[in-house]
Amino acid sequence: MLPAIAVKQVSKRFGAVHALSGIDLEIHSGEFFALLGPNGAGKTTLINIIAGLSLADSGSVSVMGHDVIARYQQARSNLGVVPQELVFDPFFTVREVLLIQSGYYGIKHNTRWVDEVIEHLDLTDKANANMRALSGGMKRRVLVAQALVHKPPVIILDEPTAGVDVELRQTLWDFIQRLNRNGHTIVLTTHYLEEAETLCNRVAMLKEGRIVALDSTQNLIGAMSTGKSLQLRLQPDTLPAELQPLQIRHDGGMAELHIDHYAQVESILSVLRSAQIQILEMHLQQPDLEDVFVSMMKNGGNQAK
Repeated sequence: MLPAIAVKQVSKRFGAVHALSGIDLEIHSGEFFALLGPNGAGKTTLINIIAGLSLADSGSVSVMGHDVIARYQQARSNLGVVPQELVFDPFFTVREVLLIQSGYYGIKHNTRWVDEVIEHLDLTDKANANMRALSGGMKRRVLVAQALVHKPPVIILDEPTAGVDVELRQTLWDFIQRLNRNGHTIVLTTHYLEEAETLCNRVAMLKEGRIVALDSTQNLIGAMSTGKSLQLRLQPDTLPAELQPLQIRHDGGMAELHIDHYAQVESILSVLRSAQIQILEMHLQQPDLEDVFVSMMKNGGNQAK
């Protein structure tokens, strides 16, 4: 099966700044993929190159097997992009904007799908409102709708929930997850790392124009050597001598023990049983994607698979 997006040795400079340095990346069809990095890491530059809005200095990019330069029309018709900036035409209503977008892709009689997108993005009450009369959150919904009117198999969401309310965020993700279940490839950039952890199967992290981590979300979190601990409330409130070297802190009657891997939990419980110490409360603390991100940005390690 062709990759949804294939990026091969892509580099881009702006003067003396290396925005991208030899990026190699394949995003599989049907994936929900996260592209993460701090401001200035090169995410938007890469998206612009994939969308054909910017030219790479070297390397190649294809969307569903279509080179974004040599076969621009085919590549662009397979791609929907929700930009980070609020760009809109102030002279049309929401429905008119979406029908004009359909015409841009040569799609006739698209009213049924346009109405479905309007409904699922909770824009029904605003369908006949002028774009300039909408709030920032509503305008962002329209940008999402514009990216979907031609039913592209690949959808890129560049900070789609930046500055929007919780209700819109939930509505958007419900709809996007539905599209993903129906086979659409979703590429997400976001600073809300809990979104990426919850939604995305695989993650690439960029730093200074280079990929410093590329793996499944689960593997990236599982590979963290720090951040795992076991919190225990015991009766009697005394750790056996064998476990005391693992203790990180003891606060409010709760002992926290450092663990390197989850298999240690069973051995800790075995020691407590042997010492006839009762467990009144237990919590397993584990790292999350934010911990991985902070570590990668600080250390610049490379976990690419």
